[in-house]
Amino acid sequence: MSAEDQIRETVTSNDVVLFMKGTASMPQCGFSSQIAGILNYMGVAYQDVNVLADDAIRQGIKDYSDWPTIPQLYVKGEFIGGCDIVRDMTLSGELDGLLAENNVSYNQDAANEIRKANAPD
Repeated sequence: MSAEDQIRETVTSNDVVLFMKGTASMPQCGFSSQIAGILNYMGVAYQDVNVLADDAIRQGIKDYSDWPTIPQLYVKGEFIGGCDIVRDMTLSGELDGLLAENNVSYNQDAANEIRKANAPD
C-alpha cells in the first residue's frame, strides 16, 4: 500500500487523527505536544500517527494535505490545520463546535477550563 493510500485509509477510518512527531503519550516536539495535550485534556479519542517512524508517511502527509508542517489534525477525514490553527480554534470555541457537529465526544468542561486558563487578565 502506498503512503497516500495508508494516509487516506487512516483519515477516513478514524473520526479524529493527529499526524505528529512522536505519539500521544510521548510527543517528540513542542507543537505536537500542544495539540496532543489539548485533545488529551478534552478527552477526545484520536488516532495518533508518528511520522518519525516512517519517512514516506512524514512526506506523504505534507503532500496529501498540501500543508508543509507537522503536526496535522484531521476530523472526519477533513484537514483542520496545524498547531496554531488548532490552538486558536480551541481558544475561540470553534474546535468545540467542529467536534460537536461531527458527533465527536469531548469534555465541554475541560474545553472551558482551557479557555479560562488562557483568558487575558
